[in-house]
Amino acid sequence: MAAQKNVGYDTFPKQGTFLNQTVAVVFHYDTTRTLFGVVVRDDCEEPGLMIIKLDDGRHVMATECQYQLVKSGKLGGGYG
Repeated sequence: MAAQKNVGYDTFPKQGTFLNQTVAVVFHYDTTRTLFGVVVRDDCEEPGLMIIKLDDGRHVMATECQYQLVKSGKLGGGYG
C-alpha cells in the first residue's frame, strides 16, 4: 500500500460532516439485522476513507457495508 502525503504524525485528511455522527449499518442489504455505530473517520480528501465504529466494538469501512445517518433517533433516507 502506498503512503499518503497528507497522512502522517502531525497531518491528517480534512474530515467531513459525517464525522462523529451516529449511523445505522447493515451488511449485504439485510435490513432485518441492523447495527448502530459512530463514524470515526470521514475523509474529504485522499485517501477518501470512511470508517465506522460499531456499538459492538468492531470497525468497518463504508465499502464493506451499507449505512445511513440517524437523525434524532429516526432513520433518514435509504442505505448508502
